[in-house]
Amino acid sequence: MDPQIAFIGGGNMARSLIGGLLAQDFDKSAIRVSEPYTPTREALASELGITVLDDNRRVAAGSAVWLFAVKPQVMKTVCAELRELAQAERPLVLSIAAGITATQLDSWLGGGLPVVRIMPNTPALLGAGANGLFANARVDAAQKALAERLFRATGLCTWIADEALMDTVTALSGSGPAYVFLLCEAMQAAAVKQGLPAEAARDLAVQTFVGAARMLAESGESVEVLRQRVTSPNGTTHAAITAFEDGGLRRLVQTALDAATARGIALSREND
Repeated sequence: MDPQIAFIGGGNMARSLIGGLLAQDFDKSAIRVSEPYTPTREALASELGITVLDDNRRVAAGSAVWLFAVKPQVMKTVCAELRELAQAERPLVLSIAAGITATQLDSWLGGGLPVVRIMPNTPALLGAGANGLFANARVDAAQKALAERLFRATGLCTWIADEALMDTVTALSGSGPAYVFLLCEAMQAAAVKQGLPAEAARDLAVQTFVGAARMLAESGESVEVLRQRVTSPNGTTHAAITAFEDGGLRRLVQTALDAATARGIALSREND
């Protein structure tokens, strides 16, 4: 039988995970969601056929797994409400809140609990997500396997041994889709400025990203080899790559990831 799972928060990421689980024939009666926003609560219940309430304690009570999908800024308050119940029931605690450490979660829930911290990203909505996972020392092999089973419903899972690196995971894959969108947006704008119709610019740019991503995922070649293969000496691609390099693209990307990582660390401190 599937374990009872309590989702504390029913936003987009929780919705994508629930949808992935149901697509794999997970028992919908084993899923309960607590969501304070009435329209979201009603939509989840009607579209997915699951139990959705406006009561964290009722949803969590009796559940073997608690999955926290609330904003980092309210996590401490939500945990305080559930602290006594957590100590009585000792659930497996999962969290997708950026910047909130496993140690903080465990402390806010009274201590001594198995905690898995997960950093997903928005392509999880399409089943194409990238999830970085960290487990504290109290998570046993079966619980680790369960956490991975749940998040494989949304895409790839990679375990991170050092929790300090979860802020890097947040900067790389958690925030990463926005970087791709920004580059795609800039490429479209540049093509339109040169005279290409906006619709054609969008179609060509988007499919270029889709095709390049598939090549990265399916070819088995390294990213460096693939780049070199399409960069003929003195050709058009070489001219563009040279402009990127001369403009300091690599340095700018490093600066961007450093900034995102620093913000993740700051979130933890702000919410301690």
